[in-house]
Amino acid sequence: MGAYILRRLLLMIPTLVGIMVINFTLTQFVPGGPIEQIIAKVQGQGDVFQNIAGGGDAGQMQSQAQGDNSKYLGARGLPPEFIKQLEKQFGFDKPPLERFLDMMWNYLHFNFGKSYFQSVSVVHLVLEKIPVSLSLGLWSTLIAYLVSIPLGIRKAVKDGSRFDTWTSGAIIVGYAIPGFLFAILLLVLFAGGSYWRLFPLKGLVSDNWDQMDWIHRILDYFWHITLPVIASTISSFATLTLLTKNSFLEEIKKHYVMTARAKGLTERKVLYGHVFRNAMLIVIAGFPAVFVSVFFGGSVIIETIFSLDGLGRLGYEAAVSRDYPVIFGTLFVFGLIGLVMGLISDLMYVWVDPRIDFETRET
Repeated sequence: MGAYILRRLLLMIPTLVGIMVINFTLTQFVPGGPIEQIIAKVQGQGDVFQNIAGGGDAGQMQSQAQGDNSKYLGARGLPPEFIKQLEKQFGFDKPPLERFLDMMWNYLHFNFGKSYFQSVSVVHLVLEKIPVSLSLGLWSTLIAYLVSIPLGIRKAVKDGSRFDTWTSGAIIVGYAIPGFLFAILLLVLFAGGSYWRLFPLKGLVSDNWDQMDWIHRILDYFWHITLPVIASTISSFATLTLLTKNSFLEEIKKHYVMTARAKGLTERKVLYGHVFRNAMLIVIAGFPAVFVSVFFGGSVIIETIFSLDGLGRLGYEAAVSRDYPVIFGTLFVFGLIGLVMGLISDLMYVWVDPRIDFETRET
């Protein structure tokens, strides 16, 4: 098993490099880079994307008419020395390949540089934001498992009954509702919208959280995290519940279950003493994968709607402002977490069922 883990760890290196190569290449062709953002602010034009959508073509025509050959949109009238200084400040005076190699060399030492627009190291920003995203992902995944596994087992036992039918309808409806729409609905109903103000509108803790004792800190934290967790969990119930039900149904029909029943064992003993371990293999081992899907898929939308200062929101704001160090830094962290969780998922298969041997299967 040690050799398999070592191979998987070594495989993470080219995988991460591939992810960074693709995204770095794509950014070279995306308009409205950081230099354009600075130029737009200097010119008092607000947002460079408004110029691209509205008067970008006219601005380029006017720039050409004035003999300005600058490659940056909106740079007409600015001294060439100022543009060169910006290029040197952001590192754009170097060829793209050299910039990429420098970036990856720094990333090997976990040196992600500084944000272009916040003058703060990317490591500091990531460490500051990641507890929010991890908290949201872990609680959402844990609650999804605590609800889905008992519900899936019950549905398997009651297969074809009215309980199975109406619960299937309920979880399918929950799966069909978009996460952002359900989050807005929760805000309107329970966070001071048109109905009740039972939960806070934004943030992970209250402003006076530092002044509370530890009991009230815990209560305040759960008070704030309730709606975001519910919103990010709702779509996970369907997949996990149906997966649990189908796994149990498949195991219940096997001969060893019939033999256990023939020996006079109670139904509870058969389900939880014999069926559970085999049926739960794929469900429990898939915990890291479910966490990754919640952590990646819902973090941006949920954090934005509930004003949670996490990694997803940080990455979104960095993408809008073209803050490349933050974009690539958060991308590197997301990619690394995803790859590590994939390895943990394989290890959980072995932990749940020691008969699985990935090294033997590979050979």
